[in-house]
Amino acid sequence: MFKNILFVCIGNICRSPSAEVMMRAALEGRGIHVSSAGLGALVDHGIDATAQELLVERGLDGSLHRARQVSSQILSAADLVLVMERKHLKRISEVAPEASGKSFLLGKWDGDTEIPDPYRQQRPAFEHVYRLMAQGVESWKRYI
Repeated sequence: MFKNILFVCIGNICRSPSAEVMMRAALEGRGIHVSSAGLGALVDHGIDATAQELLVERGLDGSLHRARQVSSQILSAADLVLVMERKHLKRISEVAPEASGKSFLLGKWDGDTEIPDPYRQQRPAFEHVYRLMAQGVESWKRYI
């Protein structure tokens, strides 16, 4: 049983906080803690404005998010670590080898789909990424 789910990307201001908010809403009322962190976090920055816009348009809110750097302690505390790209899995195995067995792509159940970084891109890139993350959250929900 998963009680602590962690999303990881690079800066922790676009993908992982959006996926965190989406998963938290999807699992509401189940007593599961959902959080996020970045491999190269823009520590203490809020969620990207375009990412927040897309969440709000769907009745969600990431405005309280503050980026944090992933650590071996954060990874150890998680029961499930969901990442956006294969290179994130590799980096996690370097930071905390013991977390490798519980780290997977968010797009695992969708043909191991990777979710590209929309940072500093136009809204259509964020919309594409949002759709991929929503699909990943929906796919994982049945296993949690």
